[in-house]
Amino acid sequence: MEKRKTNTVKIAITVSIVTIIINVFLFVGKLLAGIFAHSSAMVSDAVHSASDVFSTVVVLIGIKVASKDSDKGHPYGHERFECVVAILLAVLLAGVGITLGVFGVQDMVSGNYQINVPELPALITAIISIIIKEGMYWYTRYGAKKINSDALMADAWHHRSDALSSIGAFVGILGAMLGAPILDSIASLVICLLILKVAVDIFRGAVGKMVDKSCDETTVQKMSEVIKSVDGVRCLDEIKTRVFGNKIYVEIEVAVDGQLRLIEAHEIAETVHDEIELQFPDVKHCMVHVNPD
Repeated sequence: MEKRKTNTVKIAITVSIVTIIINVFLFVGKLLAGIFAHSSAMVSDAVHSASDVFSTVVVLIGIKVASKDSDKGHPYGHERFECVVAILLAVLLAGVGITLGVFGVQDMVSGNYQINVPELPALITAIISIIIKEGMYWYTRYGAKKINSDALMADAWHHRSDALSSIGAFVGILGAMLGAPILDSIASLVICLLILKVAVDIFRGAVGKMVDKSCDETTVQKMSEVIKSVDGVRCLDEIKTRVFGNKIYVEIEVAVDGQLRLIEAHEIAETVHDEIELQFPDVKHCMVHVNPD
Protein backbone atom coordinates (compact mmCIF):
# COMPACT_ATOMS: atom_id res chain seq x y z
CA MET A 1 0.00 0.00 0.00
CA GLU A 2 2.79 2.39 0.95
CA LYS A 3 4.66 1.62 -2.29
CA ARG A 4 1.48 2.30 -4.30
CA LYS A 5 1.04 5.68 -2.60
CA THR A 6 4.67 6.60 -3.31
CA ASN A 7 4.27 5.69 -7.00
CA THR A 8 1.05 7.72 -7.16
CA VAL A 9 2.76 10.85 -5.88
CA LYS A 10 5.79 10.33 -8.17
CA ILE A 11 3.61 9.98 -11.27
CA ALA A 12 1.55 13.02 -10.26
CA ILE A 13 4.68 15.13 -9.70
CA THR A 14 6.19 14.09 -13.06
CA VAL A 15 3.00 14.81 -15.01
CA SER A 16 2.47 18.12 -13.18
CA ILE A 17 5.99 19.45 -13.73
CA VAL A 18 5.84 18.65 -17.46
CA THR A 19 2.44 20.34 -17.87
CA ILE A 20 3.44 23.42 -15.87
CA ILE A 21 6.55 24.00 -18.01
CA ILE A 22 4.60 23.58 -21.27
CA ASN A 23 1.77 25.82 -20.09
CA VAL A 24 4.14 28.63 -19.13
CA PHE A 25 5.63 28.61 -22.65
CA LEU A 26 2.14 28.43 -24.19
CA PHE A 27 0.90 31.34 -22.09
CA VAL A 28 3.80 33.58 -23.13
CA GLY A 29 3.55 32.56 -26.79
CA LYS A 30 -0.23 33.04 -26.98
CA LEU A 31 -0.13 36.35 -25.14
CA LEU A 32 2.55 37.81 -27.43
CA ALA A 33 0.81 36.49 -30.54
CA GLY A 34 -2.53 37.86 -29.35
CA ILE A 35 -1.13 41.32 -28.58
CA PHE A 36 1.05 41.80 -31.66
CA ALA A 37 -1.29 40.02 -34.08
CA HIS A 38 -4.35 41.89 -32.74
CA SER A 39 -6.45 38.88 -31.67
CA SER A 40 -8.72 39.11 -28.62
CA ALA A 41 -9.55 35.41 -28.98
CA MET A 42 -5.84 34.53 -28.70
CA VAL A 43 -5.38 36.77 -25.65
CA SER A 44 -8.39 35.01 -24.08
CA ASP A 45 -6.80 31.68 -24.92
CA ALA A 46 -3.56 32.82 -23.25
CA VAL A 47 -5.46 33.62 -20.05
CA HIS A 48 -6.91 30.11 -20.13
CA SER A 49 -3.40 28.63 -20.43
CA ALA A 50 -2.27 30.71 -17.46
CA SER A 51 -5.12 29.28 -15.39
CA ASP A 52 -3.85 25.79 -16.29
CA VAL A 53 -0.61 26.49 -14.40
CA PHE A 54 -2.52 27.37 -11.24
CA SER A 55 -4.86 24.39 -11.57
CA THR A 56 -1.96 21.95 -11.96
CA VAL A 57 -0.34 23.28 -8.77
CA VAL A 58 -3.65 22.82 -6.93
CA VAL A 59 -3.95 19.27 -8.28
CA LEU A 60 -0.45 18.38 -7.13
CA ILE A 61 -1.16 19.65 -3.60
CA GLY A 62 -4.46 17.77 -3.56
CA ILE A 63 -2.91 14.45 -4.57
CA LYS A 64 -0.16 14.77 -1.95
CA VAL A 65 -2.73 15.44 0.80
CA ALA A 66 -5.05 12.66 -0.43
CA SER A 67 -2.20 10.13 -0.33
CA LYS A 68 -1.50 10.75 3.37
CA ASP A 69 -2.04 7.79 5.73
CA SER A 70 -5.07 7.54 8.00
CA ASP A 71 -4.70 9.22 11.38
CA LYS A 72 -6.70 9.66 14.58
CA GLY A 73 -8.67 12.58 13.20
CA HIS A 74 -9.20 10.94 9.79
CA PRO A 75 -9.54 7.16 10.35
CA TYR A 76 -10.85 6.62 6.82
CA GLY A 77 -7.96 8.46 5.19
CA HIS A 78 -7.84 11.65 3.11
CA GLU A 79 -8.92 10.41 -0.34
CA ARG A 80 -11.91 12.75 -0.55
CA PHE A 81 -9.52 15.69 -0.70
CA GLU A 82 -9.10 14.83 -4.39
CA CYS A 83 -12.82 15.44 -4.85
CA VAL A 84 -12.45 18.81 -3.13
CA VAL A 85 -9.65 19.71 -5.56
CA ALA A 86 -11.75 18.60 -8.54
CA ILE A 87 -14.60 20.84 -7.34
CA LEU A 88 -12.17 23.77 -6.96
CA LEU A 89 -10.94 23.18 -10.51
CA ALA A 90 -14.52 23.12 -11.79
CA VAL A 91 -15.21 26.47 -10.11
CA LEU A 92 -11.94 27.88 -11.50
CA LEU A 93 -12.83 26.71 -15.00
CA ALA A 94 -16.30 28.24 -14.73
CA GLY A 95 -14.77 31.55 -13.61
CA VAL A 96 -12.34 31.55 -16.54
CA GLY A 97 -15.14 30.72 -18.98
CA ILE A 98 -17.42 33.49 -17.71
CA THR A 99 -14.56 36.01 -17.81
CA LEU A 100 -13.74 35.17 -21.43
CA GLY A 101 -17.43 35.42 -22.33
CA VAL A 102 -17.66 38.88 -20.76
CA PHE A 103 -14.59 40.05 -22.71
CA GLY A 104 -16.15 38.75 -25.93
CA VAL A 105 -19.41 40.61 -25.30
CA GLN A 106 -17.53 43.82 -24.42
CA ASP A 107 -15.58 43.66 -27.70
CA MET A 108 -18.79 43.16 -29.68
CA VAL A 109 -20.60 46.02 -27.93
CA SER A 110 -17.66 48.43 -28.13
CA GLY A 111 -16.84 47.57 -31.73
CA ASN A 112 -13.17 46.79 -31.02
CA TYR A 113 -13.33 43.84 -33.39
CA GLN A 114 -13.63 46.29 -36.29
CA ILE A 115 -10.43 48.12 -35.31
CA ASN A 116 -8.06 45.22 -34.70
CA VAL A 117 -8.24 42.47 -37.31
CA PRO A 118 -6.12 39.40 -36.35
CA GLU A 119 -3.00 38.64 -38.37
CA LEU A 120 -1.29 35.40 -39.54
CA PRO A 121 0.94 34.82 -36.44
CA ALA A 122 -2.19 34.49 -34.29
CA LEU A 123 -3.56 31.82 -36.65
CA ILE A 124 -0.29 29.84 -36.60
CA THR A 125 -0.14 30.07 -32.79
CA ALA A 126 -3.69 28.71 -32.54
CA ILE A 127 -2.77 25.67 -34.67
CA ILE A 128 0.33 24.96 -32.56
CA SER A 129 -1.70 25.33 -29.37
CA ILE A 130 -4.37 22.86 -30.54
CA ILE A 131 -1.74 20.19 -31.23
CA ILE A 132 0.19 20.71 -27.97
CA LYS A 133 -2.86 20.95 -25.69
CA GLU A 134 -4.50 17.86 -27.16
CA GLY A 135 -1.23 16.00 -26.60
CA MET A 136 -1.15 17.25 -23.00
CA TYR A 137 -4.73 16.05 -22.51
CA TRP A 138 -3.84 12.50 -23.51
CA TYR A 139 -0.58 12.57 -21.51
CA THR A 140 -2.32 13.76 -18.33
CA ARG A 141 -5.27 11.43 -18.90
CA TYR A 142 -2.88 8.48 -19.11
CA GLY A 143 -1.28 9.48 -15.80
CA ALA A 144 -4.70 9.99 -14.18
CA LYS A 145 -5.93 6.55 -15.21
CA LYS A 146 -2.69 4.92 -14.09
CA ILE A 147 -3.07 6.22 -10.52
CA ASN A 148 -6.90 6.50 -10.60
CA SER A 149 -6.84 10.20 -9.75
CA ASP A 150 -9.98 12.33 -10.14
CA ALA A 151 -8.00 15.53 -9.58
CA LEU A 152 -5.47 14.68 -12.29
CA MET A 153 -8.29 13.65 -14.64
CA ALA A 154 -9.95 17.03 -14.00
CA ASP A 155 -6.66 18.67 -14.93
CA ALA A 156 -6.56 16.58 -18.12
CA TRP A 157 -9.97 17.96 -19.05
CA HIS A 158 -8.64 21.41 -18.28
CA HIS A 159 -6.06 20.78 -21.03
CA ARG A 160 -8.77 19.49 -23.37
CA SER A 161 -10.83 22.62 -22.73
CA ASP A 162 -7.76 24.67 -23.66
CA ALA A 163 -7.49 22.71 -26.91
CA LEU A 164 -11.16 23.47 -27.58
CA SER A 165 -10.46 27.11 -26.79
CA SER A 166 -7.70 27.14 -29.37
CA ILE A 167 -10.00 25.57 -31.96
CA GLY A 168 -12.52 28.33 -31.28
CA ALA A 169 -9.75 30.92 -31.50
CA PHE A 170 -8.55 29.42 -34.80
CA VAL A 171 -12.02 29.60 -36.35
CA GLY A 172 -12.55 33.14 -35.09
CA ILE A 173 -9.15 34.38 -36.27
CA LEU A 174 -9.50 32.74 -39.68
CA GLY A 175 -12.98 34.20 -40.14
CA ALA A 176 -11.76 37.64 -39.11
CA MET A 177 -8.85 37.46 -41.57
CA LEU A 178 -11.29 36.52 -44.34
CA GLY A 179 -13.36 39.63 -43.78
CA ALA A 180 -15.64 38.83 -40.83
CA PRO A 181 -13.76 40.36 -37.86
CA ILE A 182 -16.69 39.93 -35.50
CA LEU A 183 -16.06 36.16 -35.59
CA ASP A 184 -12.95 36.72 -33.43
CA SER A 185 -15.16 38.06 -30.64
CA ILE A 186 -17.85 35.43 -31.25
CA ALA A 187 -15.12 32.80 -30.84
CA SER A 188 -14.55 34.06 -27.28
CA LEU A 189 -18.23 33.38 -26.53
CA VAL A 190 -18.00 29.88 -28.00
CA ILE A 191 -14.89 29.22 -25.90
CA CYS A 192 -16.83 30.41 -22.84
CA LEU A 193 -19.62 27.86 -23.43
CA LEU A 194 -17.19 24.99 -24.05
CA ILE A 195 -15.30 25.73 -20.82
CA LEU A 196 -18.52 25.99 -18.81
CA LYS A 197 -19.65 22.59 -20.16
CA VAL A 198 -16.40 20.97 -18.99
CA ALA A 199 -16.66 22.72 -15.60
CA VAL A 200 -20.18 21.38 -15.03
CA ASP A 201 -19.12 17.81 -15.94
CA ILE A 202 -16.16 17.89 -13.56
CA PHE A 203 -18.28 19.38 -10.77
CA ARG A 204 -21.03 16.75 -11.12
CA GLY A 205 -18.52 13.89 -11.10
CA ALA A 206 -16.73 15.16 -8.00
CA VAL A 207 -19.93 15.84 -6.07
CA GLY A 208 -21.16 12.35 -6.94
CA LYS A 209 -18.15 10.86 -5.15
CA MET A 210 -18.54 13.20 -2.18
CA VAL A 211 -22.02 11.85 -1.40
CA ASP A 212 -21.07 8.16 -1.19
CA LYS A 213 -22.25 7.16 -4.63
CA SER A 214 -22.17 3.41 -5.28
CA CYS A 215 -19.84 1.75 -7.81
CA ASP A 216 -21.02 1.20 -11.35
CA GLU A 217 -23.19 -1.86 -11.96
CA THR A 218 -20.47 -3.70 -13.90
CA THR A 219 -18.03 -3.51 -10.96
CA VAL A 220 -20.71 -4.63 -8.47
CA GLN A 221 -21.61 -7.56 -10.73
CA LYS A 222 -17.98 -8.67 -10.97
CA MET A 223 -17.62 -8.45 -7.19
CA SER A 224 -20.76 -10.55 -6.75
CA GLU A 225 -19.35 -13.25 -9.03
CA VAL A 226 -16.09 -13.35 -7.07
CA ILE A 227 -17.96 -13.67 -3.76
CA LYS A 228 -20.23 -16.48 -5.00
CA SER A 229 -17.21 -18.41 -6.30
CA VAL A 230 -15.66 -18.67 -2.82
CA ASP A 231 -15.85 -22.15 -1.33
CA GLY A 232 -18.43 -22.34 1.45
CA VAL A 233 -20.54 -19.36 0.34
CA ARG A 234 -24.08 -20.63 -0.22
CA CYS A 235 -25.63 -17.30 -1.08
CA LEU A 236 -24.79 -13.62 -1.40
CA ASP A 237 -27.40 -11.93 0.78
CA GLU A 238 -26.32 -8.33 0.25
CA ILE A 239 -23.52 -6.21 -1.20
CA LYS A 240 -23.22 -2.45 -0.71
CA THR A 241 -20.47 -0.27 -2.20
CA ARG A 242 -19.57 3.38 -1.85
CA VAL A 243 -16.93 5.45 -3.59
CA PHE A 244 -14.78 7.42 -1.16
CA GLY A 245 -12.55 9.78 -3.15
CA ASN A 246 -10.75 7.44 -5.54
CA LYS A 247 -11.17 4.40 -3.27
CA ILE A 248 -14.01 1.91 -2.75
CA TYR A 249 -15.57 0.68 0.49
CA VAL A 250 -17.53 -2.60 0.40
CA GLU A 251 -20.00 -4.17 2.84
CA ILE A 252 -20.97 -7.80 2.20
CA GLU A 253 -23.37 -10.28 3.78
CA VAL A 254 -23.03 -13.96 2.82
CA ALA A 255 -24.93 -17.04 3.92
CA VAL A 256 -22.97 -20.16 4.98
CA ASP A 257 -23.87 -23.52 6.51
CA GLY A 258 -25.45 -22.76 9.89
CA GLN A 259 -23.86 -25.85 11.43
CA LEU A 260 -20.29 -24.67 10.83
CA ARG A 261 -18.05 -23.86 13.75
CA LEU A 262 -17.32 -20.18 14.31
CA ILE A 263 -13.72 -20.53 13.17
CA GLU A 264 -14.81 -22.21 9.92
CA ALA A 265 -17.37 -19.50 9.16
CA HIS A 266 -14.72 -16.88 9.94
CA GLU A 267 -12.29 -18.48 7.48
CA ILE A 268 -14.90 -18.27 4.71
CA ALA A 269 -15.50 -14.58 5.50
CA GLU A 270 -11.75 -13.96 5.53
CA THR A 271 -11.39 -15.61 2.10
CA VAL A 272 -14.17 -13.42 0.68
CA HIS A 273 -12.45 -10.36 2.14
CA ASP A 274 -9.04 -11.27 0.72
CA GLU A 275 -10.38 -12.12 -2.74
CA ILE A 276 -12.23 -8.81 -3.06
CA GLU A 277 -9.20 -6.74 -2.04
CA LEU A 278 -6.91 -8.86 -4.26
CA GLN A 279 -9.00 -8.67 -7.44
CA PHE A 280 -10.15 -5.07 -6.99
CA PRO A 281 -7.08 -2.91 -6.14
CA ASP A 282 -9.21 0.22 -5.61
CA VAL A 283 -10.98 -1.39 -2.65
CA LYS A 284 -9.56 0.16 0.51
CA HIS A 285 -11.88 -1.44 3.05
CA CYS A 286 -14.05 -4.58 2.87
CA MET A 287 -16.32 -5.79 5.67
CA VAL A 288 -17.88 -9.26 5.49
CA HIS A 289 -20.79 -10.37 7.70
CA VAL A 290 -21.76 -14.05 7.89
CA ASN A 291 -25.38 -15.22 8.14
CA PRO A 292 -26.39 -18.83 9.00
CA ASP A 293 -28.20 -20.52 6.12
